[in-house]
Amino acid sequence: MDLAHQATIVTRIHDTLTHQQGKRLKLKANMGRSKIIECEGVLTQAYPQLFIVEVERKRGRITRQSYQYVDILTGAVELMHVESNEPLFPVLVEN
Repeated sequence: MDLAHQATIVTRIHDTLTHQQGKRLKLKANMGRSKIIECEGVLTQAYPQLFIVEVERKRGRITRQSYQYVDILTGAVELMHVESNEPLFPVLVEN
């Protein structure tokens, strides 16, 4: 896949997440070394290069997690709708 095609996909991811701001999403992130994080949170910001999800932890503590759009492109991060449990980006790369 060439860089122009990757840039188009990243732009599409950014536009989709911009419209999802303020909504609850399920997040699954592969952090490497067999560490996978699964949580629910609110998408608070979608910046040009990254997005931020606020996640409620134990005892009401809220943490912010930031990810890059490239993480979605590479499959390191998956986002799903809370209600339907369907992926927000089902297939980004066609084989």
